[in-house]
Amino acid sequence: MWDYSDKVKEHFFTPKNAGAVVDANAIGEVGSISCGDALRLTLKVNPETEIIEESGFQTFGCGSAIASSSVLTEIIKGMTLDEALKVSNQDIANQLDGLPPEKMHCSVMGREALQAAVANYRGEEWKDDHEEGALICKCFAIDAVMIEEMIWANKLRTVEDVTNFTKAGGGCAACHEDIEAILEKVLAEKGEKFDATVSKTAVEKVEVEKVKTPLTNVQRIKKIEEVLNSLRPQLMADGGDVELVEVVENTVYVNMTGACNGCQMSAMTIAGIQQRLMEVLGEFLRVVPASEMKKLVNIQGAGHA
Repeated sequence: MWDYSDKVKEHFFTPKNAGAVVDANAIGEVGSISCGDALRLTLKVNPETEIIEESGFQTFGCGSAIASSSVLTEIIKGMTLDEALKVSNQDIANQLDGLPPEKMHCSVMGREALQAAVANYRGEEWKDDHEEGALICKCFAIDAVMIEEMIWANKLRTVEDVTNFTKAGGGCAACHEDIEAILEKVLAEKGEKFDATVSKTAVEKVEVEKVKTPLTNVQRIKKIEEVLNSLRPQLMADGGDVELVEVVENTVYVNMTGACNGCQMSAMTIAGIQQRLMEVLGEFLRVVPASEMKKLVNIQGAGHA
């Protein structure tokens, strides 16, 4: 389990400015649900002063993504757009008294959503630059430009650092050699030398995980049930519960019951369950309400009719 600060826990369990801002005139959307993280930032900007009067967020992701989004909306309220654009991902992490290294990419996502929202307000086309360079990580659609930018901005030195800040290399690990090449190039430009032996440690850890005997489907479902059982007391304390309905490839279908059924925070609860499952099973999984499975079955049935 990650070691979260009290600030991260506070902003996860009682997030500030959750939800969309009414009459927002600046909207920034980044990430992808299929990759496990997505953020929509909405702002109400005073047209005369360009001061951010209200800010809100909607996110699909882990606890760190929710906490980073929450604290970002607090930081930028009262700032002008130009002042807000100076907020870095490190500022977001610092405001949370730090993030686990493996979760720094959540603060990066917040910064990008802010840039996208400001561009939207100003009628500019915002590009995340992820498509301007050669695609390095196919699992998470991360290109060389973003990796280079994060290395420069955050003084990254290993493949593991790059994965923590961008998610690149966190999937199949096939891109690790390319990430090493980028590290070597950027560090050389900074007058530093890339230490492949240090970086290789992170690569080897992933490779060791890859050669482990894969779980059978029965073992996998048993592990999922164990995780849900470990989380159940927390949900039941608030009058809710969760039950496993089906597992189809990398998608886990669940029913949220009791107070969790229809709760405004249920999406965040499901995101937390998803993150915990990925940590325990060591693979990418999507957790979605069982109602989505029913919709899919209905659509497929209508197609065959």
